[in-house]
Amino acid sequence: MMPRDRLTPKEIQVATLVWEGMTNREIGKLMSTTEQVIKNHLRSTFDKVGVWSRLELAMYVASHGGKNWLEEPERPVFAPARAAAS
Repeated sequence: MMPRDRLTPKEIQVATLVWEGMTNREIGKLMSTTEQVIKNHLRSTFDKVGVWSRLELAMYVASHGGKNWLEEPERPVFAPARAAAS
């Protein structure tokens, strides 16, 4: 499982907005929430992704697709196993 797969949709949105260069205050206004809620999302995201700072998070997002990181990743579709012929 990729670290991104462990993130909530809000954490993905916040991480992408950090990558775009927005401050916590700007993100809070955009998402109609407080700076403290944004800080909470960031702390959780840092832990899940394994980074220590906004810069590292922005670099992580950039190296994993940038703006496309916001979109749902394609998941492989597995066909059901066929019964072995006797």
